[in-house]
Amino acid sequence: MPSSTGRKTVSVSRGLMMLCDSCHEQVFVEKLVDGRNFVADHEALFDTICLGCTDINRPLIDDMLGSSE
Repeated sequence: MPSSTGRKTVSVSRGLMMLCDSCHEQVFVEKLVDGRNFVADHEALFDTICLGCTDINRPLIDDMLGSSE
């Protein structure tokens, strides 16, 4: 399993997502976070993050996708 060392977090509706430096920076460039570091558009977030970040956050992503159906 990937290590969470050096990862940064953003808040989503179901908790905190751990992101690598590149994805964390891209989330801010795309202006997906608000002033509280919260991402409201989780689908845009999922489209933005890399496969490594997707893998490490898989349980949270599955929970969020399951709850939106």
